[in-house]
Amino acid sequence: AELKGIATEMSSEYLAAAASQAIGATLLAAGEPQAALSELREASKAWRQMEAPYRAAEVRLLIGVACRELGDEDGAILEIESAREAFEQLGALPDLARIEKLTPAPAQAAGGLTGREVELLALVATGKTNREIASDLVISERTVARHVSNIFNKLGVSSRSGATAYAFKHDLV
Repeated sequence: AELKGIATEMSSEYLAAAASQAIGATLLAAGEPQAALSELREASKAWRQMEAPYRAAEVRLLIGVACRELGDEDGAILEIESAREAFEQLGALPDLARIEKLTPAPAQAAGGLTGREVELLALVATGKTNREIASDLVISERTVARHVSNIFNKLGVSSRSGATAYAFKHDLV
């Protein structure tokens, strides 16, 4: 916050971007990915406007981690892959190694489900409602509904009972 104040006093775009990135990273580390996202997106925009590809890639990686923590796997993959491409272009090998450590490729379970989808399927199979699942995983009901819909599509079922039967048949729970 102090750095952001200095950036404002000095009218420094660089310091403002650095401050937003630092605040976003701190919020993410403190377990507040939703709050982190607005700061990180602000930093991302600023780094791109300043044509600072390395800093922009760092922030995209952080945004990807925040998205993953919020249950937005599609957003996470998009951001992390964009960061990976930028790091590859820049030859930033330590950062590429960090991406591999932080974000191993998600294992595909039966039916092509991601690890997060298997986690949700297990909760669906216990009879929990979307609201209960959202509360357990600290994500929105809308995100749960989207995951459940994706699970149904991947498994070729049209109901929670069909998904539950599939989960038990394939030892996913």
